[in-house]
Amino acid sequence: MHRTIRPGRRSTALAVAATLGACLLAGCADDGGGGGSAGAGGDAGGKKVVTVGVFGVFGYKQAGLYDEYEKLNPDVTIKETSIERADQYFPQLLTHLGTGSGLQDIQAVEVGNVAETVNKHADKFVDLGSAEGVDKNNWLDWKAAQATTKDGKMIGLGTDIGPMAMCYRKDLFEKAGLPSDRDEVGKLWAGDWQKYLETGERYMDKAPSGTVFTDSAAGLYNAALSSNVERYYDKSGKLVYRDSPAVKEAWNLSMDAIEGKMTAKLKQFDKTWDQAYANGRFASVACPPWMLGYIKEKAGEKAADQWDVAPAPKPANWGGSFLTVPEAAKNKEEAIKLAAWLTAPEQQAKLFEKQASFPSSQAALELPAVADAKHEYFGDAPIGEIFGKAAENIPTLVLGEKDLAVGTAITDIGILQVEQQGKSPEEGWEAAVKNVDNLLDQ
Repeated sequence: MHRTIRPGRRSTALAVAATLGACLLAGCADDGGGGGSAGAGGDAGGKKVVTVGVFGVFGYKQAGLYDEYEKLNPDVTIKETSIERADQYFPQLLTHLGTGSGLQDIQAVEVGNVAETVNKHADKFVDLGSAEGVDKNNWLDWKAAQATTKDGKMIGLGTDIGPMAMCYRKDLFEKAGLPSDRDEVGKLWAGDWQKYLETGERYMDKAPSGTVFTDSAAGLYNAALSSNVERYYDKSGKLVYRDSPAVKEAWNLSMDAIEGKMTAKLKQFDKTWDQAYANGRFASVACPPWMLGYIKEKAGEKAADQWDVAPAPKPANWGGSFLTVPEAAKNKEEAIKLAAWLTAPEQQAKLFEKQASFPSSQAALELPAVADAKHEYFGDAPIGEIFGKAAENIPTLVLGEKDLAVGTAITDIGILQVEQQGKSPEEGWEAAVKNVDNLLDQ
């Protein structure tokens, strides 16, 4: 029997943290039960307090997983602290690692920061791959590889991932003379991002008044780029973005989309982007699972069953995180047990049902709750099948220490200058390179 999933609302903060390494809101909030101060660990009322540090909304409390674990382990109390801005969270984590104090028993690490964590700070984290209750084979190979050192130390247990699909407006595709059935739509661009652009040209020839093909050139750039193994760094760790074939191809695609007036010239997660969903401004957008709830919220009930989901041209990933246990954790042994339990296939499936966090566990992907999931708002699209197939074929990306900074410079400086300010592609690229150079000199 198919399961229809109605994902819980995911905050804007989480969405941006997962993609840009930064969220829209600042602040810090406690999100767990039990006593004890953040980072204190120790005991409270005779119970062991396990502290968990995250950014944004990981959903463990909302999905009832903390409560479930405390019932299974009545001698344990979980206390979560969330810093909503990931660009504030990670520098604070690095500071605490340096001093060896102020650390939570479990610390989340976002995929954009995992390479730096693995390459520079692995000695400060427990090897969870050899911990009791952890089966390294549970995770997709490429996900496990992201948190594993060259000598085989696995410092992070994968939480969610963001396999890519394409969300599109069926009504707008039909008005533009394009097929609207998800299987036929997927065939339009199967295997090639250039075909996606060619579909955009067809759309623009008969575009309904006031609409364009896609939301943003930066969104197209990131989606196409993420289909490649090497992007900003090569396998030796050398920064190669200036000469990277993948970067060049994705950049050219985004420039062609701008030149063809296919984009709405929006910056993702800005208010104008949110409003464009409500206004039906664009017909398609690259979307990982966590974005489905976002689209539903912003587009509203009036757009129910107008949106659908089709496979992306090529498998790619957008977002994801890990749970780590610092060597300096106060309640290290209990933290290892909790991290292993939270990331086990059964809990990942529960989190998907309640919060739409797509599992990074191969075993979880095969559970009916995930594999058979459909999304009511998107015309009962078989999202478990679509995202599951994408997840299995995502390339193992080469992640560098400044991946996030380089990517943000190219999208938020280079591409936006061309798309919104009318600069030439050459001027936009030079501005991005200058920004990257300045960042690396700091």
